[in-house]
Amino acid sequence: MFLNKKINVVSFGEVLFDVFGEEKKIGGAPLNLALRTASFGFPVAMISAVGNDQDGKVICDYARENLLDTSGIITTQGYDTGIVQVTLNERGSATYEIKFPSAWDFIETNENTQNIVKNADVFFYGSLICRNDVSRSTLYTLLDSNTTMFKVFDVNLRKPFYNIQLLEELMKKADFIKFNDEEILEIASGIGFESTDLESNIKFISEKTNTKAICVTLGKHGSLLLWNGKMYQHGGYPVKVADTVGAGDSFLASLISKLLSDNDPDEALNFASAVGALVASYSGANPNLENEEIESFMKERAL
Repeated sequence: MFLNKKINVVSFGEVLFDVFGEEKKIGGAPLNLALRTASFGFPVAMISAVGNDQDGKVICDYARENLLDTSGIITTQGYDTGIVQVTLNERGSATYEIKFPSAWDFIETNENTQNIVKNADVFFYGSLICRNDVSRSTLYTLLDSNTTMFKVFDVNLRKPFYNIQLLEELMKKADFIKFNDEEILEIASGIGFESTDLESNIKFISEKTNTKAICVTLGKHGSLLLWNGKMYQHGGYPVKVADTVGAGDSFLASLISKLLSDNDPDEALNFASAVGALVASYSGANPNLENEEIESFMKERAL
């Protein structure tokens, strides 16, 4: 399924529990990215923080069981493991109430995390982790510590935890940026570009931030990808949506894994679209997907 799995991946950011009414599920976009990437057989390390509590223990145990290197997850004494209250509408789309402060707001760098990043080929990071200065400072330190790794910025706009200046800084540090369609229009407008044409917005952001690779997801309408100066598009796979939590994370993890392993943008978009659609058809962010299920899904819909 992948031509090269010798790609060391690091994911930095929030690990937490998503709470749906009475039900709790492990989540956080960076952890979702790490889990999906590891499920493909790549070596993946997670850098984050949990509280000295049962929730933190459960998350770390789960991450280890799913083949993540958890040595970069520190335990804080003064803050609880993160909790997010998730509300789903009738279409399965989610809104979030994110507890502040949480343990993941206080990720501090140390010799171990610096060594993990020094050996990374790919580094995932998002915008939400920057809502507190401790984790933001650590992120900037780690991003600057390895100039050769492929830096992937997963934009996750969660009000009120962002501003345009911060987003512009994070975009300029990236080699690859992933938006949804609403996010790129909001950010481009905030920087001064007024257009509803997505390709024009992608080209504007690329030139403004000197980022050569950009992907925009369009919900059920698929995705657009700028890669090596060329625009690629996929129409998406229709599925009956259980909920959309984690679908974009699995899409991005699949896309980056395929792009860097196989370097075929059309094939990567197709694969990522299939994985994202399959995740949306399940409840929760991290359903177990076997390779055979993904391949069968794509094959059936190619007929």
